Amino acid sequence: MNRKHASLAATLALGLVSLVSVAHAEEAKKPMEKCYGVAKAGQNDCAAGPGTSCAATSKKDYQGNAWVLVEKGTCVTIKTPKGHGTLEPQA
Repeated sequence: MNRKHASLAATLALGLVSLVSVAHAEEAKKPMEKCYGVAKAGQNDCAAGPGTSCAATSKKDYQGNAWVLVEKGTCVTIKTPKGHGTLEPQA
């Protein structure tokens, strides 16, 4: 490969990396919301009621007061063996 082709290939590779970076940045900007009752035990994002402090402290699967962040608008469509996710904590 001559220098001209090598330079072009390098430029194209950098452009592709830039596009991938922009795509990841855009994905990170999606609005998120707390979704209760969908996390498995120990996989919640933060506070899960009395006796828990923060991430990974829920005691049981689909605990009603444990939440995870999900893309806004998707929570109530998540189905678990105990029902759908909710936007408010459940007892």
